[in-house]
Amino acid sequence: QVQLVESGGGLVQAGDSLRLSCTASVPTFSLYIMGWFRQAPGKEREFVAAISRSAGNTAYADSQKGRFTISRDNAKNTVYLQMNSLKPEDTAVYHCAADGPKVGAKTVTTTATEYDYWGQGTQVTVSA
Repeated sequence: QVQLVESGGGLVQAGDSLRLSCTASVPTFSLYIMGWFRQAPGKEREFVAAISRSAGNTAYADSQKGRFTISRDNAKNTVYLQMNSLKPEDTAVYHCAADGPKVGAKTVTTTATEYDYWGQGTQVTVSA
């Protein structure tokens, strides 16, 4: 059973930065494609960013390009989401997700239904 635990959320002002972390309890973390999704009150869950197993490929939602950066440290079983220039519309619960274990050519996954494991989420609130 894969467990994902997010941390790093909080209350910040517009323009501030936050770094979210997600640690996975799995011995083969490097075989999992990792992603971040978010869900705001009254809205559907939406894709934020994803990173391939080796960190060689990344994908971002258009609204996050240039502001958010996803990275991973396979030695620490951890994926990160660096969020800069935060806006009030970034307010949401942020969840990390794992797709795997995977072998083969698949690199990144942007569709929520393709992820097998989910964390409980961490709240990010951005005030104007």
